[in-house]
Amino acid sequence: MVAPRIVARRLRVVSGIALALALIGLAAWLFLLNWRPAERAFPVQGVDVSAAQGRIQWFALKAAGARFAYARATMGAAVRDDRFAANWQGMYEAEIPRGAIHIYSLCQLASDQAANFVTTVPRRGAQLPAAIDLDFHRDCTARPDRQVVLTELQTLLRATESHLGKTPILRISKRFEDRYRISEAFPNRLWAVGTFFPPDYLARGWTLWQANRFRHAKGVTGALNWNVIAPAP
Repeated sequence: MVAPRIVARRLRVVSGIALALALIGLAAWLFLLNWRPAERAFPVQGVDVSAAQGRIQWFALKAAGARFAYARATMGAAVRDDRFAANWQGMYEAEIPRGAIHIYSLCQLASDQAANFVTTVPRRGAQLPAAIDLDFHRDCTARPDRQVVLTELQTLLRATESHLGKTPILRISKRFEDRYRISEAFPNRLWAVGTFFPPDYLARGWTLWQANRFRHAKGVTGALNWNVIAPAP
């Protein structure tokens, strides 16, 4: 039978280890919330947001280092982001270069999605190229053949470019790229996704990198996506 003193000692050791692990986990989480790539390596940094961030204080976010911003505008053929108009105006007032994001759906016609974007995003003044977000979503289980996807995307890209007068950028998740090899098919600039480490899953070099989707910054309640622009070669 193990002596009570030995049991108590073992419990103290286990408790100490558990506390140490908890503190390490907390430190790692706090580091993640505040981390962004070094400005000496990536001088131009910015954010992308949606209704999930609620009301944003754009002047405060600019002071926190956001030099450009993208706001989600539309999703699929019918959904419009509830905060897009407010974010669009807020970025303008804070004099932050702004762009709009469309979330592409594999379950809806590209022509209908283009109509949703064109009627939501104004062509007014200087603005960044539109961004088309390519990923799989829970509300759409369709997985069309690659050629079908490429043809549909071409329709969407032409419509958004015609509307804004600028070639859209493609934000592609790794799993979407693995299945459809989008970066091989289009010459558009690319927006890669990957926390901490610069991604290398695209066939070509990226222009934008979403480096931390958990970052906290002044002017925003909760987490937001932090991005950087690739430095000039």
